[in-house]
Amino acid sequence: MQINLNGKPCQVEGVKTVQDLLERLELKGKLAVEINQEIVPRSHFQTHPVKPNDKIEIVHAIGGG
Repeated sequence: MQINLNGKPCQVEGVKTVQDLLERLELKGKLAVEINQEIVPRSHFQTHPVKPNDKIEIVHAIGGG
């Protein structure tokens, strides 16, 4: 399936949910995910669907002070 990931076209296979996508991309840690300009709560990663042509932004949360 074709998605737009952090502003770039990306082809991913076997991805049905945000959690699937994060695992496929081997991303771990504190992440923020936005799909089509809507923040996806971490509690919904396992159930929120990823669909063809979704515009997805993934960022790592970095602590500071």
